[in-house]
Amino acid sequence: MTIPIKTITAPEISCSNCRACCCRLEVMIISDTGVPEQHIAVDQWGGETMLRLEDGWCSALDRETFMCTIYENRPWVCREFEMGSYECKEERAELKTS
Repeated sequence: MTIPIKTITAPEISCSNCRACCCRLEVMIISDTGVPEQHIAVDQWGGETMLRLEDGWCSALDRETFMCTIYENRPWVCREFEMGSYECKEERAELKTS
């Protein structure tokens, strides 16, 4: 008699279960996408980054919905950081352990 083995798979990452882990990363603004000035910080070398607030989250993140409030004007790096990618999964795992 064969006993079926139940495999455990990680849940698929989607907008409904994303915890916006990437919105805690430092994001350099390397192209002009129209990021509003109030969301831009300038580092000690004069480079522009997305402003992060004292809680560590991006200033453009809606804290209730975990959605980007400037989605159409988000930086190039945010556009390239694909939900469910290897990097995304790594950041989610890192958040779970911290």
